[in-house]
Amino acid sequence: MKSMSQAIKLLGAGAIAMGGLFAAGQALADEKYPSRPVEFIVPWGPGGGADQLARKVGKMLEDSVKVSFPVVNAQGATGSTGMTKLLVGQSDGYAISVYIADTQALLATGATKWKATDFKPLAIMVQQPSAIFVPMDSRFKTWADFEKEARANPGKLKVAVLGLGSIDDVTLRYLGSKGIKTNAVPFSNPGERYVSILGGHADALYEQAGDVRQMLDNKQMRPLLIFANERVPEFKDVPVSKELGYNVTLPQFRSIIIKAGTPPERVKLLADAIGKAAASPEYKAFLKDSYADPNSYLGPAEAEKFLRGELDALSALVASVGK
Repeated sequence: MKSMSQAIKLLGAGAIAMGGLFAAGQALADEKYPSRPVEFIVPWGPGGGADQLARKVGKMLEDSVKVSFPVVNAQGATGSTGMTKLLVGQSDGYAISVYIADTQALLATGATKWKATDFKPLAIMVQQPSAIFVPMDSRFKTWADFEKEARANPGKLKVAVLGLGSIDDVTLRYLGSKGIKTNAVPFSNPGERYVSILGGHADALYEQAGDVRQMLDNKQMRPLLIFANERVPEFKDVPVSKELGYNVTLPQFRSIIIKAGTPPERVKLLADAIGKAAASPEYKAFLKDSYADPNSYLGPAEAEKFLRGELDALSALVASVGK
């Protein structure tokens, strides 16, 4: 009788728990959405490309969705701190996050506790090439100068990167496998990373041109090498990796994601609003100012396919150079 009594109690507790879950789900379904601010997580510090994207799109979404999208910077661990913040929250549509190629690189190296299936892309918003920059008065006049010294003094030249395990780091390791060995120095704060080469804390900077446009316009720095298949019109005198025989481009992308399990109607509402923002003249001007591909935007389905393809390519490259 005692075991029967315990079984009845367990069944009762299970029924109560299931009822609670049903009630919570029903309450979520009945709630008008959105009825409060939607947190826009940026896994990097203020001032960088990811931060600029969130603030630009967040303001446009406020006008469309009619609630605020406060930007929350949660930097650290090459984006994992921000990813953790998103994924430990509820799947209720009240948090979205910027997700970029550098954070995806962690998946390729197996350095994450989260998986690609833990989130869903709402859109790819930016696609742009990366480059190696030096101060305007650098002793390296050309990429050939930089390459020559890197080969002669392996590991001596310091290159400022976003973080270890990032796209920056993987690209430098690829160059190292070709005999161009440098020392990657991580700066998680974008502003510190940008000025590192101006203050002599690093010899070169791995970055996207749009993120340092002001410094380029002010003639404070210049690119030596762009990681792309074809020359960039704005920098037609700068060689690209493909023409030099380096089979690495790893274009930087910036996307917007949401936690998996969010109600589909909420995902659609946000994705549609983001798509509307991406199609606006204001956003297209933002892409142009960022030296980004004018056709950067991809909707949810295309974005998911894009992310899978990029991860496969990155995983193959990581396997070839080692983790």
